[in-house]
Amino acid sequence: MKKEIYKQLGISEAVYNFGEKILEDLEERFKKIDEVAEYNQLKVIKAMQDNKVSEACLLGTTGYGYNDIGREKLEAVYASVFHTEDALVRPQITCGTHALALALMSNLRPGDMLFSPVGKPYDTLEEVIGIRESKGSLKEYGIDYTQVDLLPDGSFDFDNIKKTLEENPQIRLCTIQRSKGYQTRPTLSVGRIGELISFIKSIRSDVLCMVDNCYGEFVETIEPTDLGADMVVGSLIKNPGGGLAPIGGYIAGKRECVENAAFRLTSPGLGKEVGASLGILPQFYQGFFLAPTVTASALKGAIFAANIYEKLGFEVVPNATESRHDIIQAVTFGKPEGVIAFCEGIQAAAPVDSFVAPEPWDMPGYDAQVIMAAGAFVSGSSIELSADGPIKPPYSVFFQGGLTAPHAKYGILKSLQKLVDAGIVTEDSLK
Repeated sequence: MKKEIYKQLGISEAVYNFGEKILEDLEERFKKIDEVAEYNQLKVIKAMQDNKVSEACLLGTTGYGYNDIGREKLEAVYASVFHTEDALVRPQITCGTHALALALMSNLRPGDMLFSPVGKPYDTLEEVIGIRESKGSLKEYGIDYTQVDLLPDGSFDFDNIKKTLEENPQIRLCTIQRSKGYQTRPTLSVGRIGELISFIKSIRSDVLCMVDNCYGEFVETIEPTDLGADMVVGSLIKNPGGGLAPIGGYIAGKRECVENAAFRLTSPGLGKEVGASLGILPQFYQGFFLAPTVTASALKGAIFAANIYEKLGFEVVPNATESRHDIIQAVTFGKPEGVIAFCEGIQAAAPVDSFVAPEPWDMPGYDAQVIMAAGAFVSGSSIELSADGPIKPPYSVFFQGGLTAPHAKYGILKSLQKLVDAGIVTEDSLK
């Protein structure tokens, strides 16, 4: 019966049977993911109960948004979950890049220096920083930037990090990107991030440490703020929105850092006091409530993808067996046709716009054409089943999301089917 519905959805018997064989060996791994999800689910419930979330919190405000109890309680819930002094959670934050830019621009001043001890940041931050020229960049406001790359084995270059901190007293803030972005380096675990922050603080206790937490929330039982991060920043159309938040971003951390961000988001003198929540609070609350189990579903999909494509001989990061610290799975095909076919499969598996074919295009903020597959209920939501990648060597695709584990499974099988149909993978290799 199950095989028949997959057949109706365009999955051949060879692809289906190959996927079922892979899944047989993942049962114990998936059980451990469910245990993490259970812990995080209870952590969120406790935060909501401790902060006395009520039905009145779901009503929202209009206009200036003064005395918005629901908005204030939601930010208290985020602060409780991330164990921080304060949080800013707003629909006025349009995306993850906006949240990061907001955190940086509000906590850096002309003459300061931004430092990345983990190499080049995600592509869209290059224009925020001014690595690529752009109006309104940090560089344009007299804020310098320097970085230390990871060592070839993916470890931290502690010697050069120490040297950079000592030789540049103007360094005010370190930005640490947890996820890999459009790179094939390992994602940083919370433990490794904590080790790096401890090292930085031992040399320069005055330096702020901000973690780009995108794609990492609820993958582990702890977050970077549990191990010394001054701020964590992310998008609500990724993990913490649980697939329900239609927009928004968050900054959680030290009260002064969050206050600075609030004054930058709205206006000096107004800060967190304004910003109407309109009718969006039910989705924000319920999405955050669902986030641990939704993240677990996406994580299962990523692990399934890694095992499928590693078995077929493709390079995958993370590999099929290593521990997971975000929901992203990279697969390297070595040629653009593989990236495109994979994305066509993910799009074809979507509940929305499954009938369209994604094509590479000149997307703002990137230095190469990018192909994106995301037939989502929320446009651009990457906690929903999605895949994307730049059309440039080594021609890697980055898969993430899946609100349910069955949908993530179907998406991966459909991507494999497209590769088989294109002759990039042979049916003989599935036996």
